[in-house]
Amino acid sequence: MKLLLAAFLAAHALIHTSYLSPSPAQAAGAPEWPFEFARSWLVTALGLDPAAVRAMGIALVAGTVVVLIAAALATAGWIIPTEWWAVLAASGAISSLLTLTLFFHPWLLLGFAIDAALLVAVFSGWRPFAMGA
Repeated sequence: MKLLLAAFLAAHALIHTSYLSPSPAQAAGAPEWPFEFARSWLVTALGLDPAAVRAMGIALVAGTVVVLIAAALATAGWIIPTEWWAVLAASGAISSLLTLTLFFHPWLLLGFAIDAALLVAVFSGWRPFAMGA
C-alpha cells in the first residue's frame, strides 16, 4: 500500500511538469490546454509582466515536483527519512495549491482535491509508513 501511495504522489508531482511542455496545437472543437502560464490571472487582472509570471510559475512547478517526489520517496522508505514525510507532503501540497491557484483552469480541480486530502492527512496525524509494506 505504501508503494501505491508513493507512486500516486510521484504521479501527482510529475503531472505538474505539463506546465513546462509546449501547448499542443488547438484543433477545432478541442478543449483548451489547461497547463498554461500565460493564462494566469496575475497577468490579466494585475497586469504583471508575463515573463516574470512565467518565471515564477517555473519555480513553483520545480519546487512542487522536487518536494512531492521527496515525499513519495519518504512514503516508500527510500533515501528520504520517513520522519520527513509530513513536512514534505504538506509543503508539496501547498506549493501545488499555489501553482494551481495562480494558473487556474477548471480541469485542475482534481489537483485541488488531492492537495486538500494530503493536507488533511498530514494535519490529522496520519502517516503512511505506519501501514506496513
